[in-house]
Amino acid sequence: MKITSAEFVKSAFDRSHWITDGRPEIAFLGRSNVGKSSLLNSLLNRKGLARTSNTPGRTQSINFFLVNDRFYFADLPGYGYAKVSKTMRADWGRMAEQYLSERQELALSIQLVDSRHKPTELDRQLHEWLSYGNKPSIIVATKADKLSNNQLVKNLEEISRILSGPSVIAYSATSGKGRDAVWSAIEAEINKSSKLG
Repeated sequence: MKITSAEFVKSAFDRSHWITDGRPEIAFLGRSNVGKSSLLNSLLNRKGLARTSNTPGRTQSINFFLVNDRFYFADLPGYGYAKVSKTMRADWGRMAEQYLSERQELALSIQLVDSRHKPTELDRQLHEWLSYGNKPSIIVATKADKLSNNQLVKNLEEISRILSGPSVIAYSATSGKGRDAVWSAIEAEINKSSKLG
């Protein structure tokens, strides 16, 4: 997809802040240190649009980015980071669950996992929840450039076994590996939701 425009629109800290213009939305979900901001910036060819941080757990809201004046990227809070308070973690979980279960505009959920590690219990829970809710979703394994080809193939097989269902796309924000495949999945769901709309 050719990116003609991409801009940060707003941060939503509760439901009253959600966007209301009816454009389709693509949600990005994953652990706090999985590389969501890097992936967003890489997909959009923008270096600092989504803020990357060395401190996991910095995103505490749902951040909306308008792409090509046609659809939104919704960057959800990362999960599973121990250094934030339990109350804050519970609030994030509630907000994310409410968004994922009730959002009519949600066209596709992209679950990010780290290609270097086995999916965690929280990764499994999110995957099961998305599957149970019958939500269109794909799995993207980030940081694929940090592994040898053999190790990557082996790890992708393990991720696919643990998180059965959608195919796993290996992604590198550094090299752009997997970018076209992710965009193909996004475009397919946006086109579907546009026809339904």
